[in-house]
Amino acid sequence: IAYLHINGWTFFSMNELIEKKNNLPLKSVAITFDDGYEDNITNALPILKKYNAKATIYLVIDRHDREWSSKRKKKNDSGELKKEPKLTDNQVIELLDSGLIEIGSHTMTHDNLPTLDKKQKEFEIIESKNIIEKSFNIECKSFCYPFGLYNEEDSFIVKKAGYTNATTTQKGIDNLKDSNPLELKRITVSGKDNMLSFRLKIKRGLRGLKK
Repeated sequence: IAYLHINGWTFFSMNELIEKKNNLPLKSVAITFDDGYEDNITNALPILKKYNAKATIYLVIDRHDREWSSKRKKKNDSGELKKEPKLTDNQVIELLDSGLIEIGSHTMTHDNLPTLDKKQKEFEIIESKNIIEKSFNIECKSFCYPFGLYNEEDSFIVKKAGYTNATTTQKGIDNLKDSNPLELKRITVSGKDNMLSFRLKIKRGLRGLKK
C-alpha cells in the first residue's frame, strides 16, 4: 500500500471504478478482501487509513463459526476456516464509518453457485444484497463469486439483482471500457510475494514473466 501511495496510484472502491470507468487516472487500483475476516479491521484498516486508501470487502452473511472450504472440494474441511474470527456487524459499521470501505456481497453462505438450482442461487445472490442494504443502510452494488466459480445463469442473476459489477478469481488486469463488468479479473497478492513480483503483478497482471 505504501508503494502504491508513493508512486502515485489512486485508490477506488469497486463500484467507483465502474462509475468512473470512462475517466480514470492511468494508475487506478481497487483493493478487495473476500469473506469478511476480523483482520480486515484489526490489521488492514489502520494501514488503509495511514495512506487514505479505499477498499472493497465482500461480506458473507452467514460467516460465523462456519467452514465453507469443502463446498469447493470435499476434502478441504480442516476446520481452520471455522475458527478464524469474522467481522461482527458493529465492526462492519465501523469500517463503513471510516469512509474508506465499500461493502459488497459474497453471497449468503459462500456456497458453490454452479452446483445449486436457480432458486438457491437467487437466495444466495439476491437475499445477501437485501440483508446488507437493510442491515447497514447502504446500497450494495458490488459482488464476488465464491471461489471464483460461476456460469452464465449466475451472471444473469447478479445483473438482475442490480449489482453494477462482479469479480472473479481469474488473474489479470481489465480495461474497464471493454470488459464485462460482471466478470472482472483480479490479481492475488500474498505474503509470499516480494516487491519484484508485486510490481510485475500490478504492471502485467502476472507474478513473473511466464506466470
